[in-house]
Amino acid sequence: MTQPAPFRLPAAPASADLVAKYFRALGDPTRLRILGLLQANGELAAGELGRRLGQPQPKVSNHLACLRWCGFVTTRRDHRIVYYRLADQRVAAILDLAKGLLEGNGEHVATCGRISPA
Repeated sequence: MTQPAPFRLPAAPASADLVAKYFRALGDPTRLRILGLLQANGELAAGELGRRLGQPQPKVSNHLACLRWCGFVTTRRDHRIVYYRLADQRVAAILDLAKGLLEGNGEHVATCGRISPA
């Protein structure tokens, strides 16, 4: 008997399940840094993202695949180079909103013992 894939949701997921999964995609610092770089620069090649993050290419590619699958980023291919950009400007709005909310609450979030660091 095979185990279900860890990314599978119930056949009819509740709205809260989908929203929670959406935010789990944003719960990784590397993915947030990728989105921030794309927000600031518009479009970057996968290799350039790896260089700017100081991360190995396979790790960055794994995060990019997650972000692409979940609809956070989209791609454009130019010969052998794949460029990434935000798929929807509402993603940038979410990032800006989160930063704004942290302006008066960042210390509480930083010291929260109930949520483990990524």
